[in-house]
Amino acid sequence: MNIKRAKQEIKDSIEAYLLKNEDGGYKIPSIRQRPILLMGPPGIGKTQIMSQIAKECKIGLVAYTITHHTRQSAVGLPFIREKIYGGSSYSATEYTMSEIIASVYEKIETTGIKEGILFIDEINCVSETLAPTMLQFLQCKTFGNQEVPKGWVIVAAGNPPEYNKSVRDFDIVTLDRIRKIDVEENYEVWKEYAYQVEIHPAVMAYLELRRDYFYRIETTVDGKVFATARGWEDLSEFLKACEVLGKQADREVVHQYIQHWKIAKDFANYLELYDKYKRDYGLERIVEGKYTKETIEKVRYAAFDERLSVVSMLIGKLGGMFKDWFTEERFVTLLYEELLRYKECMDLNQVLGEVSEKYAGLRKAEQLNRTEDGIWRKVLCTLEEYLQVQKKEYLSGEEAFARTKEMFGQETELREKMVEDTLGALQSAFDFMEEAFGDSQEMVAFVTELNTNYYSVQFLKDNDCERYNRYNKKLLFGAQQEEILKELDEVEQELNTGIKEMN
Repeated sequence: MNIKRAKQEIKDSIEAYLLKNEDGGYKIPSIRQRPILLMGPPGIGKTQIMSQIAKECKIGLVAYTITHHTRQSAVGLPFIREKIYGGSSYSATEYTMSEIIASVYEKIETTGIKEGILFIDEINCVSETLAPTMLQFLQCKTFGNQEVPKGWVIVAAGNPPEYNKSVRDFDIVTLDRIRKIDVEENYEVWKEYAYQVEIHPAVMAYLELRRDYFYRIETTVDGKVFATARGWEDLSEFLKACEVLGKQADREVVHQYIQHWKIAKDFANYLELYDKYKRDYGLERIVEGKYTKETIEKVRYAAFDERLSVVSMLIGKLGGMFKDWFTEERFVTLLYEELLRYKECMDLNQVLGEVSEKYAGLRKAEQLNRTEDGIWRKVLCTLEEYLQVQKKEYLSGEEAFARTKEMFGQETELREKMVEDTLGALQSAFDFMEEAFGDSQEMVAFVTELNTNYYSVQFLKDNDCERYNRYNKKLLFGAQQEEILKELDEVEQELNTGIKEMN
C-alpha cells in the first residue's frame, strides 16, 4: 500500500473510532479500537502524515520515538505505598505517571482538544527491557498502570528487519490485537506531496528523469548506501537556502543528504546542468512570451533529458505563480468573511480582537500549517491597517465601513490582476510548448504535471484555460484508450490460454 492510501485508511479509522452513540459514548468501545501499526521502509513519510492527519481531522497529536526512552520514562518510576489487605498493612510498589501518558494530558490541557493520536515511532526497535512494555501497550493500551485517555487513537510505526538490525518481531498474540498496514515507497504519490511543500524544481526535474533513484537502499562492501524521500526533501530545503545566499551545493554536500555516492554525484552533475538550462532558456522570458526563434530551435533539437528539464523548469516557475494565487485567494476569502461580520456589528476593533483570539486558538491547537499560518497573520495585519486608517482619518460608523470597503476593493483588484498574470503566463507557456514540441510526449508531460501539482489543480478549477482543457481531454482520451487496449490484450491472452488448455 502506498503512503497516500495508508493516510486515508488511518483517517477513516479515526473517524470510526471517534464516532459516538446517542449517549455520548464511543460506538466502538476502547477494547475493540485496535491500534494501527504502520510497517515500511524509513524515510517514506510515515511520521509526516501523522501531523497532516491530526490537522485535517482537527484532533491533537502526541508523537514519540520510543527508542529514545528507558523503561522508567515509559512506565514511570516505582515508589512504595502502604496498603491495607485483610486488616493487615503491607508495602506495595506503585508507579508514577508515565512520561508519555503525562504528555497526552498536557496536550489536552494546552490545546483544549480532548481527542487525538498517540503516535509511537520505531516501536519494534526498543531495547530488551522495554519490549514487554510495548507489547502491553499494544495489547492493553496502557503504559505501566495508566491507561491511554479515552478518545486517543494509538498509531505506531516500525521498519521491516531488512532496514534495521534492532528490529524485534511481534508474536501472533500481539498481531491479533492490532491493525497492521504495510507501506511501500511510491514516487507518483510522493510527487503530489512534493508539489504542495514546494520541493526544489531541480529535484523534481531530476527525479522525473531518474525515477529509480527516488528511493534506493543497497548493501555494498562499504556498508549501507541509500536515497530516501526524507533525504530529497531535506536537500531541497538546503538548495533553496543556497539560492538565497548565492551559494552552490557540490557533490560532497549532496552526499550528506543522499547517502548513495553514485546518485549524489549524478544529481550534483545534473544540478550544474539545470542551472545552465535556466540561464540559457530564461524562464522569465518564456512566461512573458518574449522568447526567440533561436530558443525554440535550440530546445527542439536538444537531447531528451534537456527537453524534459525545460518542461520541469516551466512547471516549477508556473507552480510558484499558482501557489501565490492560492494564498492570495485564501487570504481574500478569509478577509471577506471577517468584513461581513464587521458589517453586522460595525465595530472593527471588536472583529480584530475576535480574529486574534481565533488565530491564537488555531495555533494553540496546532491546526495550522506554514501556509495557513502566514495567511491568518496577513489577515490580522490587514485588519490592523484598516483600523489605523479609520483612526487617522477620524472615521466611524457608515463612513468607516465605506472606507474599509474601498480598501478591500484594492485587495480584490490585486487578486484579479494575479489571476490575469497567471493565466497569461500559462498561455505563454503553452505557446512555447506548441512551437517547440507540438502535440508530443513533452506536451503530455507538461499537461500531466499540471494535473499533479496541487496548486495548479486548484487554479484551473477556478479559472478556465481553453488550451489546457483541450490538451487535457486528449490526454484523458489517450489514457482511456490505452486502458481499453490493455484490457482487450488481457482478455485475448486469457482466451488463448483457455484454448491451449482445451487442446
